[in-house]
Amino acid sequence: MKYGNLVLEEKEFVLLKRLVNVSGFYTDNTYKSSIEKLTEELKSAVVYNEEEMPKDVIRFNSIVTIQAVNGWSKQFQLVIPSQGDFKNSKISILTPMGAAVIGYAKGDNIVWEFRNGEQTLKVADVKQEHNTINSDILL
Repeated sequence: MKYGNLVLEEKEFVLLKRLVNVSGFYTDNTYKSSIEKLTEELKSAVVYNEEEMPKDVIRFNSIVTIQAVNGWSKQFQLVIPSQGDFKNSKISILTPMGAAVIGYAKGDNIVWEFRNGEQTLKVADVKQEHNTINSDILL
């Protein structure tokens, strides 16, 4: 990892912890193991305030391009669960793909377990959209 650990903005870190705490009810093993792995990674995350956040780190609303070692590539926007829309390439943070990429940076390699087995992904590009988390979501 480019920065050694997951890198998260303070408000996004608080929201993410709340989301994973209420998402422990998945019966799907892939979702459940993704949330468990993300929960573990959050324990050592580096948390920055908004002004300090590196621009190449995947955050809420980032547009991410990933490449798998087996050749496929995908671009999507990482969003809060209520905005997830797979058909429009808006991937919820609580999906296995969303949980896999949050806090990683451009150039990082990620090894994650998906339904079709373990995959190694490379973060090919990260573009930042408006990243301010609405404080109402945190309540």
